[in-house]
Amino acid sequence: MATVTEAPPTPAPVAPEKKPPRKRGRWTPYLLLLPGLLWLVVFFALPVIYQASTSVQTGSLEEGYKVTWHFATYWDALSEYWPQFVRSVLYAASATVLCLLLGYPLAYLIAFRAGRWRNLIMILVIAPFFTSFLIRTLAWKTILADGGPVVGALDALHVLDVTAFLGWTAGDRVLATPLAVVCGLTYNFLPFMILPLYTSLERIDPRLHEAAGDLYAKPSTTFRKVTFPLSMPGVVSGTLLTFIPASGDYINSDLLGSTDTRMVGNVIQSQFLRILDYPTAAALSFILMAAILAVVTVYIRKSGTEDLV
Repeated sequence: MATVTEAPPTPAPVAPEKKPPRKRGRWTPYLLLLPGLLWLVVFFALPVIYQASTSVQTGSLEEGYKVTWHFATYWDALSEYWPQFVRSVLYAASATVLCLLLGYPLAYLIAFRAGRWRNLIMILVIAPFFTSFLIRTLAWKTILADGGPVVGALDALHVLDVTAFLGWTAGDRVLATPLAVVCGLTYNFLPFMILPLYTSLERIDPRLHEAAGDLYAKPSTTFRKVTFPLSMPGVVSGTLLTFIPASGDYINSDLLGSTDTRMVGNVIQSQFLRILDYPTAAALSFILMAAILAVVTVYIRKSGTEDLV
């Protein structure tokens, strides 16, 4: 008998494995970030590294400077110029408080009460930026000149008696005193306080104020419980944008102050350009940067908000 052998079943054709579709443009975000990163590296990171190496060098301009890891420069600079550091923090903090007291009502007015005048007031706020920082500061020498109307009005109101008692003025003079330096800092950095405050206040929903009124809350209670807490990101941003540059400023102290009102920025500028002591100047710069970074870190944590405008 013949045996019939069945042929094995033909295997089904296997479809070729499909490769996942290639994502197009996955490098586009990185290419867009590349110019900014290169800018930060070339104009921020490299100068910081160079200044760090300069701060631990020894030598002279004639013989040249060499990296000898001389960290004692930091202690010598701090022990000799600590009064200028304290003065810088005091002046910057005073100017920041004044900017907040002057800027918050104006920002509130622009956000909630200006109406059709909002754009005009905003232009007036940023108008000082249309001129040079140096020219704006020099203008205050005329405003606070001895015998001028401003000094005469302050003297008539006995304000100068109070400031002289606090050590901020000398008799009936305002120029070449701490008050003149703080006035210059306040004027020059006031827009940096107003703009973040306005941005933060404008984001507040007006219906929240209406709801507070429906609950019979007084205007002062509404401001304390609703407006001010919601504007805290603007307060934090404005105070940082004012305090940080004011701490390292030297133009206001140089033009409106005297040798008794020198700030740490004046010392750094003098060490770099006049005395030519580059290691000390670099060490002072790093001490100032570290101090500001510590103050800012503590301030942000204590303020209870990291949602900066």
